Amino acid sequence: MNPTHEISAAQLQQLLVAYRQFVEQELFPIDLDVVKGPFKSFLPALKALREKAKSLGLFAPHLARNEGGLGLNLVQFAQISEILGQSPIGHYVFNCNAPDIGNMELLHQFGSEDQKEKWLGPLQRGEIRSCFAMTEPQLPGSNPVHMATTATRDGDEYVIQGHKWFTTAADGAQFTIVMAVTNPDAPSPYQKASMILLPLDTPGYTLVRNISIMGEAGEDYLSHAEVKFEQCRVPVTNLIGLEGQGFALAQERLGPGRIHHCMRWIGICERAFDMLCRRALSRELEVGKALADKQTIQNWIAESRAEIKASRLMVLDTAQKMQEHGAKAVKEDISTIKFFVADVLMKVIDRAIQVHGALGITDDTLLSFWYRHERGARIYDGPDEVHKSALARSILKNYSSK
Repeated sequence: MNPTHEISAAQLQQLLVAYRQFVEQELFPIDLDVVKGPFKSFLPALKALREKAKSLGLFAPHLARNEGGLGLNLVQFAQISEILGQSPIGHYVFNCNAPDIGNMELLHQFGSEDQKEKWLGPLQRGEIRSCFAMTEPQLPGSNPVHMATTATRDGDEYVIQGHKWFTTAADGAQFTIVMAVTNPDAPSPYQKASMILLPLDTPGYTLVRNISIMGEAGEDYLSHAEVKFEQCRVPVTNLIGLEGQGFALAQERLGPGRIHHCMRWIGICERAFDMLCRRALSRELEVGKALADKQTIQNWIAESRAEIKASRLMVLDTAQKMQEHGAKAVKEDISTIKFFVADVLMKVIDRAIQVHGALGITDDTLLSFWYRHERGARIYDGPDEVHKSALARSILKNYSSK
């Protein structure tokens, strides 16, 4: 966020090596045990790894130098994000995990000085975690202008009433940024909602449950919560930005966020691809005949490598354009990478599972964890179908004007 200096290509390469070594040496040996859980039992070990990352000058790479980070631009951070994505705990250990990284960006750009001091600073230092409450169980997340949660002004307070779910990492978080309707009579549906910071010890807030995802509820950072706000009162000064600006702020959050997600997915693809290749070579169907000798397996390996490379180049190109011209200028590119990379992710994981055979559907590897939790990649941040439709309409609009 707002880098204060530029680093050279050589410096970036040194950083990439340092991150790769840390992830492979410190995270790979434990990440399967961590995701098996219980996650909270690993918090002391993860805290120690965070401190080690700080001591090596690798913590919070997305932040500016004067905020404790490395001052990287979007393209540079994207390349690091891919490396961190190879472990399910990579982004968490380096304090650039969703939803915290998006909340940091929001508070950095639009938060008041008091909000920055009380909430942003501790969040950037990794002392607390946060969550983001937007999706509602009774209304389609693909059309967020339909929102039932309200924040009604009562003197110097907002009274928040609503029901949210898939509030990622709410379990153990200290605050949430909640999207709520503050201006129901606004002329545009995109000017009705606002973002409000709500401490999770506020009376009336309830964490109903950690939602079970294909049989796994998880806990703490590795969870998605259903939450309720029942007459929750917060000061009007907890408003982020201006009233009615919620959707505009959400778009500011989503642009870089999709770059982060896509590069993390590519990191997952690389780890799954490595597992696929190793399994194909080590698994003998009969003496002297490896699974890798089969043409179908060779096709999967070739197709996966091409698709991962194409994804990486596409995302980095979008990041470069976004860095130079802003998110609005690359709306088509953002839609394209979102559905394209999500599809590649599921293909590569599925091929890796198939190559592992029965082992692939057990919890003895990371593949089943990723299959469960990353299937949502084709749903959250806008379903694939919505992005494809938006892209097609934009393309056809250009034809209709010819």
